[in-house]
Amino acid sequence: MINTQEYVCTNPERLDTFLTAQIGQTRSQIAGLIKHNCVFVDGKKVARPGVKLKVGQSVKVEFPEAKKEKALDVDFDVEILYEDDDVLVINKPSGVTVHPAPSVKDATLVDWLKHKGVRLSTISGEERHGIVHRLDKGTSGTMVVAKNNEAHEFLSKQLQDKSMGRYYIAVVTPPLKEDVTIVESNIGRSSHNRLKMACGLEHGKYAKTMFKHLALSADEKTQLIACKLFTGRTHQIRVHLESLNRHILGDHIYGLTPKAEKSERILLHAYLIYFIHPTTKEKLYFKADFDKIMQDTITNKFDKEILNEVIDTEYIMRSFTAVS
Repeated sequence: MINTQEYVCTNPERLDTFLTAQIGQTRSQIAGLIKHNCVFVDGKKVARPGVKLKVGQSVKVEFPEAKKEKALDVDFDVEILYEDDDVLVINKPSGVTVHPAPSVKDATLVDWLKHKGVRLSTISGEERHGIVHRLDKGTSGTMVVAKNNEAHEFLSKQLQDKSMGRYYIAVVTPPLKEDVTIVESNIGRSSHNRLKMACGLEHGKYAKTMFKHLALSADEKTQLIACKLFTGRTHQIRVHLESLNRHILGDHIYGLTPKAEKSERILLHAYLIYFIHPTTKEKLYFKADFDKIMQDTITNKFDKEILNEVIDTEYIMRSFTAVS
């Protein structure tokens, strides 16, 4: 159904000025209606917004029916670690994209937030409501979402001054040689593969990552490591590992060889997040448990007694503090 409205000119004036006053739309919106053949003066289609109207002329506007966006089926749930009036801390599942993009066809984390009716900040625009920082689609773990613009600004500043931080856990192959490894290398978009980022590029941005050995598998082919980001570049952990000829199990973009051990998902998890609360100014810490795939892999590959010690959050933070 097309909604049609008719108006009669009572004072000589431009068509776009007249319609702006009559229907409450901007001149550019009026121009769009004219461009799409929706405006008629005395029954004749109009081609220009600047047509001069005479007293008594009839202006008819056909308002096209608004296109309804197809509602995406949000068929996943997200664990909430903490929530108050300012922030929401979640454990993002692997396989969920954070925010919509032209190439994304499935429901995103933002879709889930809206589906749940969570109040969100609007600073980042319609498609990124509430999103202060992101995780890659395959990466799981801790994220903080801003529920109002004041909280969003406060948290964004913490990303810049490094008072907010995250510790990741990953399963890599082959094992790193040192107990602690630090990589500092510019990261930018690869000129050979647009899906990848690359190290050492002149146009890249400075990036620093620290890797800490946690446990070695029984066959000594894989290693459990913790990672600390000092910067937040796209694919940073994966790119810096690739520069060391290492990769994360399940990573099909930065994997080394088709013969490498397979995994249903990339085994990279944002294990711990810390930040200063926007209102209380208290420093908060939140840990996100592994999903079943990652938990089973870690349990099967690494000694349980060692695991209990090395994945303790205090142990991980203390390990990095000692060398950073």
